[in-house]
Amino acid sequence: MALNTATFAGGCFWCMVMPFDCYDGVLCVTSGYCGGTEENPSYDEVKSGRTGHLEAVSIVYDEDIIPYSQLLEIYWQQIDPTDDGGQFGDRGKSYRTAVFYHDMMQRETALASLESLTHSGRFSKPIVTQILPATRFYPAEEKHQDYARLQPESYEADSAVQERKAYLKRTWYS
Repeated sequence: MALNTATFAGGCFWCMVMPFDCYDGVLCVTSGYCGGTEENPSYDEVKSGRTGHLEAVSIVYDEDIIPYSQLLEIYWQQIDPTDDGGQFGDRGKSYRTAVFYHDMMQRETALASLESLTHSGRFSKPIVTQILPATRFYPAEEKHQDYARLQPESYEADSAVQERKAYLKRTWYS
């Protein structure tokens, strides 16, 4: 087993768990916060924008089964990489997108993936998703873990979730 960690910020972390959770080789997806300066931030502190953290997911995966490059492909198909103000109905600094790399291989793979997406012609606006060194990841409060699976009615009723689904369908699956 070649265990590794990937960390992606893609707007609301509730929406970023299930897309990864269903793949062989993905062992755990945790909602949390990355990229900020405060220790042990709370959801309310992060959402206020004062801590500098982004809502993110930490993915423990087996590189022998699912390569980092495939995780990046999945990631790009969950976000609007041209929106620097948040994602869909979730607005603000804590909802921006970023790939947090944990080593030089991840950095180079992420940069190549970003370049490929940039030149794909899929987006008319510039891609603003940042590729950043990983900082300490803080798991979110328990009520935010596996939210979509544990609270499916509330999750599906969220307007930002519906906006995301419509965008993804138009952009990637039409």
